[in-house]
Amino acid sequence: MLLSLIAGKVWVPPAILGSDDPRALIIMELRLPRTLLAALVGAALGMSGAAMQGYLRNPLADPGLFGVSSGAALGAVISLFFGYAAQAWLLPTFALTGAAAAMALLALLIGRSGSLIVFTLGGVILSSIAGSMTALAISLAPTPFATSQIVTWLMGALTDRSWDDVTIALPLIAIGIALLAATARSLDVLTLGEPAARSMGVDPLRLQLLIIGGVGLCVGASVAAAGIIGFVGLIVPHLVRPFVGHRPSAVLLPSAIAGALLLVVADSVVRAAPTVSELRLGIAMSMLGGPFFLVLLLRMRRQLP
Repeated sequence: MLLSLIAGKVWVPPAILGSDDPRALIIMELRLPRTLLAALVGAALGMSGAAMQGYLRNPLADPGLFGVSSGAALGAVISLFFGYAAQAWLLPTFALTGAAAAMALLALLIGRSGSLIVFTLGGVILSSIAGSMTALAISLAPTPFATSQIVTWLMGALTDRSWDDVTIALPLIAIGIALLAATARSLDVLTLGEPAARSMGVDPLRLQLLIIGGVGLCVGASVAAAGIIGFVGLIVPHLVRPFVGHRPSAVLLPSAIAGALLLVVADSVVRAAPTVSELRLGIAMSMLGGPFFLVLLLRMRRQLP
């Protein structure tokens, strides 16, 4: 994080920190909030991915699986479509409203069943509906400028983020991480199977609501602050699992730390890369995550009998 404060198209020497040099404003007003936001978003997505993989007992599970990221993206796209993003706080508000709506719909679909199958299928349906409505908004955008804004935002980036974005994201992500941390024991017991978990006192509905609330807040706040940045929740748990073991509870906190590290490093690289315009962080993570997912899938296929 300290290195990311000085890295960029213009490298700022650390000696100017705390001095009257005008370049110190670049660090305090542009790079510091961007670095903090990268760490927050990375931690939120990393821990969400670990929780989802532990809950679904599927190493290919991703936080975007159950519709919250798509719902948040749809909310932000609506604000851009109607021109409500002129105020800095309106786009995050719309995005968080979309995430909350997706969480509420998913909870209604599940009801009191606590079924993993209903949970997964409900998330896939919500993602599909939100994705199609987002595509509709892009195709019906009133002006080419609105279309460009929507497409650019959906790519995901931390460019031009300010302390206002950190102020919005920090409390929501902190609450989301706390909710996910509360699932640690239940996720460990769930590895024995649902019937065994029930017999050991795990309430499936309570666990499901904690997962929905925690992942919803983490992913919703992340999408509201930075757009869609994929694959962090898929990659990070696999990177830390060999070092901490395979218990879901042991993977949660290291995944948050590793997610923060991954996104801070990735954002520093795209910011300092010698390109004419800055590469979008969401595109960079997709270029990294796509091959990683393919290699993981091939490795799992070879392990099948």
